[in-house]
Amino acid sequence: MATETITLEIDSEAAQAFKSVSSDEREKLQVLLGIWLKGYARADSLSLKATMDEISERAQSRGLTPEILESILEEE
Repeated sequence: MATETITLEIDSEAAQAFKSVSSDEREKLQVLLGIWLKGYARADSLSLKATMDEISERAQSRGLTPEILESILEEE
């Protein structure tokens, strides 16, 4: 899969959290963000909530549990 670098402006606490995780966890977060952005782009007529629900369902069907997500977000 081809990748491309983008720049996002986020609050400094979120940026620090991203920078402080391992490269493996950073890759997982990048995949999650990529899934979210692709889903959002495809959902022309869906609301943001509906899009997020759909992405959540896809992530869960691929094995992402709330516990795994919490672990990814809490690791420093």
